[in-house]
Amino acid sequence: MPDTLTAETENTLKPTCYIDSNHERIADFIKPHIDPESSIRTAVNIYFAVRDQILYDPYHIRLDPAHMKASAVLERGKGYCVAKAVLLAACLRAAGIPAKLCFADVKNHITTKKLRELMQTDVFHYHGYCLVYLEGNWVKATPAFNLSLCEKFGIKPLDFDGREDSIFHEYDTKGKRHMEYIREHGCYDDLPLEEIVESFRTNYPNFREHFATGEENGGPSFENDAEPIP
Repeated sequence: MPDTLTAETENTLKPTCYIDSNHERIADFIKPHIDPESSIRTAVNIYFAVRDQILYDPYHIRLDPAHMKASAVLERGKGYCVAKAVLLAACLRAAGIPAKLCFADVKNHITTKKLRELMQTDVFHYHGYCLVYLEGNWVKATPAFNLSLCEKFGIKPLDFDGREDSIFHEYDTKGKRHMEYIREHGCYDDLPLEEIVESFRTNYPNFREHFATGEENGGPSFENDAEPIP
């Protein structure tokens, strides 16, 4: 399905420790979204499936290898931005579409009281998204915020057409600041989990126990806590 491949793009088609694109759970998930005549339509279908069927929830983060595998994220049905990017990359690779993981520090002006208390900052370090190879070009795809969450917060849901970059909007639907990209960390063929863990230990000292032991099921929901921006 992809265009002529270089050694670099071939690496972004292979399953890895975290991007376990060869897992049967991934294969079953992407099956209804495959368009055999168009890699772009396939990528777009998969993007929206991950964006909206996997709920964004940063309350329940477990930064250990078993929980960060794409197949595990899919089984839980929720995850934060990095987990959802890992899943998107796995689904795309399983469909024969090269995909990388990319990371940036972003200043997020849309959050909840609970998350602010846990993080003690509005900077999200190592925000995750994907870089996808379609029709000879690399394009960015950010599947983090599901549609229902965007509607609650009053922010524009991110679109993806396979040709233009899909990155967070600078402003919300009322013209207020939403997201600022402040530092890029680059792109990777697999999840750099140790780098992310070290960054979180340094930047979120009050959040360490939450990251280490957060419950995956039950407990508070980020979407339930969401309040429209006045």
